Amino acid sequence: MTLLTFQKEADSTPATSARPAQDRRTARPPRQEAVAPGCFAPARPADRTARAVDRWTPPPLPVPAELRRLLFGRPAEGRLHDLWRAVVSDEEFAPRAGTADERIARSYARLRHIDAVLGDSAELARDPRALAALHEWTPLVDAGLCTVAGIHYNLFLGSLLDHDGEKRDLTPYTTLRRTGTFLCTELEHGNDAAALETTATLDPATGGTGGFVLHTPTPGAQKFMPNTSTLGGPKSALVAARLLIDGEDQGVFLFLTPLSDERGLLPGITVRRVPERSGPQVDHCLTAFDTVRLPPDALLEAEHGRLDDHGRLHSSLGNRRKRFLHAIGRVTTGKLCMSASGLGMARAALGIAVRYALDRHIGGPRAGERVPLAAHRSHHGRLLAGIATAYGMTFLHREAVARWSALAAGDAEDTGNAGDAGDARDGGTRTGDDATDRAAAERLVALTKSWVTWNARSIVVECRERCGAQGLFAANVLADLQPAVEGAITAEGDNLVVMVKAAAEMIFGQESDPGRYPELTSAERTLDDPRFLRDLLARLEALWRDRARAALRQGPSGDPVGRWNAASPAALEMASAHTRLRSADAFLDAVDRAGTPEARALLTKLCRLHLLGQLSGETGELFAAGALTTRHLRGFARTVENTLAELAPHLADLVDAFGLPSAYLARVPIADGGYLDRLLDEAGGPGPATMGGTDGPRPA
Repeated sequence: MTLLTFQKEADSTPATSARPAQDRRTARPPRQEAVAPGCFAPARPADRTARAVDRWTPPPLPVPAELRRLLFGRPAEGRLHDLWRAVVSDEEFAPRAGTADERIARSYARLRHIDAVLGDSAELARDPRALAALHEWTPLVDAGLCTVAGIHYNLFLGSLLDHDGEKRDLTPYTTLRRTGTFLCTELEHGNDAAALETTATLDPATGGTGGFVLHTPTPGAQKFMPNTSTLGGPKSALVAARLLIDGEDQGVFLFLTPLSDERGLLPGITVRRVPERSGPQVDHCLTAFDTVRLPPDALLEAEHGRLDDHGRLHSSLGNRRKRFLHAIGRVTTGKLCMSASGLGMARAALGIAVRYALDRHIGGPRAGERVPLAAHRSHHGRLLAGIATAYGMTFLHREAVARWSALAAGDAEDTGNAGDAGDARDGGTRTGDDATDRAAAERLVALTKSWVTWNARSIVVECRERCGAQGLFAANVLADLQPAVEGAITAEGDNLVVMVKAAAEMIFGQESDPGRYPELTSAERTLDDPRFLRDLLARLEALWRDRARAALRQGPSGDPVGRWNAASPAALEMASAHTRLRSADAFLDAVDRAGTPEARALLTKLCRLHLLGQLSGETGELFAAGALTTRHLRGFARTVENTLAELAPHLADLVDAFGLPSAYLARVPIADGGYLDRLLDEAGGPGPATMGGTDGPRPA
């Protein structure tokens, strides 16, 4: 791939190998000897008076490299991630202070830096795997950059390429002489974007294909939240608008519309910044058009619609809704990108929090003794639960990316690292029906986006809390990750609405999974077997599907909303169980692909912890259905505790596999062991409000 040929070697240094510089005030004691599995060693008596910074040292296992291979895929896909690891390690992406507008301008400057590195941005836009990889790494250093990069490369450039792009000169956009943006959502039309009001009227003054008049008819039809300000240089947009021909609505199409040049906004275009919001800084705006004239080639044409020389529309799609969905088809890849950004932020938060937990020492049970935060089950147990979920999220996302990439490439047999990703468990693939395959892949992408980003938020919040007050400082990254994840939850489709749509499709669209491992009865199976836990999720999905179907049939006749209201709670539970089941399958496939016995054993335990967590709130339902016995219920908590004890010595290995670049971690004080030095260096000098006179400090 062209975009890989310009790169230096990615940083392959394990996350925990980057040691901070020696503390100016107290030299670090030497590393402790290895301790027995399951133990966290306190500081040795001779070192108790010093600030203890020894790490708990796990028994050596050659697993991080193998786990990283499983997380990041085949060599070709792994190189994509190596590319972005190298990019975010560059000094260009080091944190810098500034006003909101300065930070926005810096995001656009970094976008140009990325574009110069890529060499062929059109190739990036064509490749869902490459786009997803970009989104896994850029939000770690600049979530605003991640947003504008996704809009330009995926929604804007990708849509141009998908609509007879070979007939256009794309050079202004592939060289970033003009930045692209995408205008679909309107102030009064978000989740119901199919009802948007902006119009593009075939110009009656010229007739035929003489051009279009783009117009915003009402205040509520203003385009809401696109990055359309003059910050970042000249911009062009793809505007979703209703094509009107002789007064007849032909459906929603995209129109290429210049917004600004070097001198500012173009005539007829009004842009107003939306109120300041928390989170990443992006130039979100309200944008309106006052009878803006567009040339004939502004309409993006493809099989869903083309105009002939007489101004007549010819379409392979029979209704306006299908034309709209085709026009905004890049939103599906956008969902993959949003879930990828959630993955990256969750793994970064865990990597930072684990390093802090291993470096930060607190008082131990004996006088003068110091032990790491990670010694305590109340601390490492929560981090391990997050790590297990992050692995499950990553493996599920890899399957979704593989499925969608195979469709995008027209190769139904290429399922990448997802194992046999196209069997009956996905609710309709391997049928030979392209439309069914595509619908199933889109549904998997949508469910993955909701589940991954919701879990990413929970993980980021947990990691921030586990780092105490240090987690609130901007330099330590964690406090800024949560609002960035919130943006991913809402972008490219509100998560709950996405889940509702998928659930509605699934009620009658697929049959229950019979279980992949039914060789024993439930009473004979044990909770330490991940395959049993996987089949419990399959049973749970079937339970909720049966309830949803019954509720829908029994709902009030003649009241579609009332019937769906009766069925939707069970349908959403069904969709959730199905997504967790797919994550379990992807996780178990990864276990089967592990190349060393040590990695396979560790990954099996982590998979068990992940599945126990997914089932922890469901044991009552499963017991009532006869899928669990009293013995299972009584042993559930003990199985969780035993699994945590087995995994605790391997905290560092598990997050080292995330491949966080040492250059990135060196910029985060609590991940680099230098947080005390950094805080003391950057704290403000003494002043009258903070320091007392001869009588001592003033009360707070």
